[in-house]
Amino acid sequence: MTYQNRAGLQVAAELAQFIEAKALPGTGVSTEVFWSGLAAITDRFVPRNRDLLARRDELQAQIDEWHRANPGPIADMGGYQAFLREIGYLVAEPAPFSIGTENVDAEVATMAGPQLVVPALNDRFVLNAANARWGSLYDAYYGTDALDAAPATGGGYDKVRGAAVIAAARAFLDSAIPGWEAALTGDDCPHEYASKDGGVLFTHNGLHIELVIDRDHPIGKDDPLGIADVVLEAALTAIIDLEDSVAAVDAEDKVLGYTNWLGLMRGDLTASFQKGGQTMTRTLEGDREWTMADGASFSLHGRSLLFVRNVGHLMTNPAVLLADGSEIPEGILDALVTSLCGVHDLKHLGTHRNSRKGSIYIVKPKQHGPDECKFTNDLFDAVEDVLGLPRHTVKVGVMDEERRTSANLAACIHAVKDRIVFINTGFLDRTGDEMHTAMQAGPMIRKAAMKSSAWITAYEARNVQIGLGCGLSGKAQIGKGMWAAPDMMRDMMVQKIGHPKAGANTAWVPSPTAATLHAMHYHQLDVFAVQKEQASQPTPSLDALLTIPAAPLGHNWADEEVREELENNAQGILGYVVRWIDQGIGCSKVPDIHDVGLMEDRATLRISSQHMANWLHHGVCTKDQIDAAFAKMAAKVDAQNASDPLYEKLEGDSIALKAARALVFEGLSQPNGYTEPLLHRFRLEKKAAQR
Repeated sequence: MTYQNRAGLQVAAELAQFIEAKALPGTGVSTEVFWSGLAAITDRFVPRNRDLLARRDELQAQIDEWHRANPGPIADMGGYQAFLREIGYLVAEPAPFSIGTENVDAEVATMAGPQLVVPALNDRFVLNAANARWGSLYDAYYGTDALDAAPATGGGYDKVRGAAVIAAARAFLDSAIPGWEAALTGDDCPHEYASKDGGVLFTHNGLHIELVIDRDHPIGKDDPLGIADVVLEAALTAIIDLEDSVAAVDAEDKVLGYTNWLGLMRGDLTASFQKGGQTMTRTLEGDREWTMADGASFSLHGRSLLFVRNVGHLMTNPAVLLADGSEIPEGILDALVTSLCGVHDLKHLGTHRNSRKGSIYIVKPKQHGPDECKFTNDLFDAVEDVLGLPRHTVKVGVMDEERRTSANLAACIHAVKDRIVFINTGFLDRTGDEMHTAMQAGPMIRKAAMKSSAWITAYEARNVQIGLGCGLSGKAQIGKGMWAAPDMMRDMMVQKIGHPKAGANTAWVPSPTAATLHAMHYHQLDVFAVQKEQASQPTPSLDALLTIPAAPLGHNWADEEVREELENNAQGILGYVVRWIDQGIGCSKVPDIHDVGLMEDRATLRISSQHMANWLHHGVCTKDQIDAAFAKMAAKVDAQNASDPLYEKLEGDSIALKAARALVFEGLSQPNGYTEPLLHRFRLEKKAAQR
């Protein structure tokens, strides 16, 4: 890697070129101001960053010692909480307050709907996510198992399935906007609507439903009302991810992610790809123009409102070297560079707008407690100062996915109270941290049992109640986690209604199609009305949240149960790691042990690796049993990927296989059980071998 000196920092040449030739022009920020600003930020914040990480290790060591002295499930909850307060793990609750965030776009503050998360390194994927604001209900029903009807047959359009799709869409319209037909027949319509040539637009629960009218269309010509499609406003927001769903280990990777984010902020990102033997080019959708019955015209935003997820406080990156030769904390670099890209949107330098309120939206993951949230708030203050932005232009989404944050959530929100725009539950990472925090308590219960454990129920409910108590409703998002099975839309439609019912005004989905289907849930009920009802409900106790998922003392599993658990974990680890290490794919649909495609990222990897490490540490299994599980599942994963021409088998001295084993056998020593340090190490080794 070639470096260039910038304000005493050694900056990778490709990053310097990106900043100076692409990201800075037009922003009003000079090259000198940017680099000197980054240098000053590193001088100020790198020592604090290191101190916060050291504090994590100090607390973990104290908790480990307590569990060694008090093995098994918590027997004295009062004594346990007193210990956590004594060491500073639990802090005092702040006095009642409401967040003061201003200039928040409606998609975040006053609307409720699905949210997409997409890897920043894939230009086609990020364009698909940005364009998922509007989706065809006909297509979503026709192409998935959400429709309870016979699958399509033959190579062309199946009229029988098509008729079932139209009937299902009509049933949805009848439920959401009874009497909607009157808007098309000239009768008195009980709903306000807008129209244009070829379309009628309704609004329900703050979301829009468009009826596409085209009597020349293959579908519309046979429809009594000429309806060719029903289009739903779907993914109101999308997160362009630089963290868990990407494999970004050096300057080359970071510049790719930054380039795509800048293209979105400017509106000029394009992606070309081959489909059906032809070259296709994808761009951002424009806004949608409408006319009311009284002749007044208006436009609707054509794209999802975009967040960018920076990395957390742990990882460093060789894209910039500090004066002492050490790598820059990656989250510090992300904060300044992604905000700089956002200035292009604020200054209207491109062809499309993201925020109409003049805000830059950054998601900050994997923070442990209010001190780390305070660090983020101060860092964003400093970024705004370098870029000449008004205070609190840079908004923050706090992911509630680490145990110390969950236990101190109100204090965490208070630390960023004037810039916070979302909290959400990430139960996968949260489970990984739960296991690592209580690693010395004893063997954990089986993974499948985790989902119904007391702490998860309390965690999900406390997140909503604390968010409502801090005044997030009407100002910010309260979100829920991902539906991980993109091919199981029928199950999603049954289960994911639980998220808006719980008071969440957004929840993650794995694809634009899933966003269209999940949008129907927000027509079934008014989330903000639910939030008003729930605001007076009690917050589940801290006792339930801190009930660790350790098995009872002396519990033994049958040999077959141990084998099943190890193989399930090993298969999940290998299926994800082999793509991460060998191909640099940070998130994809990976077949599980039953060949069901699941969206996997580092959060799921953290659970599986920590669970195996826990059972090994406590003697539930042996090293030989784990190696046997890896050997058996390597053959299965190889078979599952046999059709991939880029796939390399998991055998011999495979770097991916080494990485998978290290995640388990070095699992106890990994900071908070995170997988990133080992993944980065082995990915860099693989990239070096490929050169």
